[in-house]
Amino acid sequence: MTEHAIQTYADHHSEPEPPLLRQLWRETHLQLLMPRMATGHWQGRLLSLLSHLIKPSSILEIGTFTGYATLCLAEGLAKNGHIHTIEVNPERESRIRRYVAAAGLSSNVTLHVGDAGDVLAELVGEVWDLVFIDADKINNGRYFELVVNQVRPGGLLIVDNVLWGGKALPDYPLKANDHDTRAVRAFNDHVQHDPRVVPLLLPVRDGLLLLRRTAA
Repeated sequence: MTEHAIQTYADHHSEPEPPLLRQLWRETHLQLLMPRMATGHWQGRLLSLLSHLIKPSSILEIGTFTGYATLCLAEGLAKNGHIHTIEVNPERESRIRRYVAAAGLSSNVTLHVGDAGDVLAELVGEVWDLVFIDADKINNGRYFELVVNQVRPGGLLIVDNVLWGGKALPDYPLKANDHDTRAVRAFNDHVQHDPRVVPLLLPVRDGLLLLRRTAA
């Protein structure tokens, strides 16, 4: 049985993709370069489920892309909850705002356009219930250190692409200039032994790492 057949079966036996998200997915694939960066149906439903379980009042997303994951995470927001999402590319801003508005979430989502490190410095006083990191992989460790102490005990950090196309596995041969893969491996190894979090790596799509914040 092929991986594609398994994924198709999983999609058919999961919550259907909401129409607005299906429209955003189609538009992303028709109009943007590297559309595979978008979260997609199955992973989006997983993010929605996790958000519903936590019922977060405050969410931080590092790496918006077109806002697909943003809308999924927003589905589980507590009443009057809020998302701060960070996107480095200003060319994506209008599309993100358009879909956030179409979802009726303009008052619940603050879009920051700029360097994530600079934006996080402005948000240093916030306390997060849920954090989703899906940006430049070479900075996974940096973003984690900038936000982990702002996540409440029992809160959740989610990091995407931690399998990195299989290159995160230790037996995969690396090129000398493959700095992204080295950063992904180093981050994965670090959080495995960090007392502030309890990790669970899910081998779905390109790898989704769930980190439960401890009281440490």
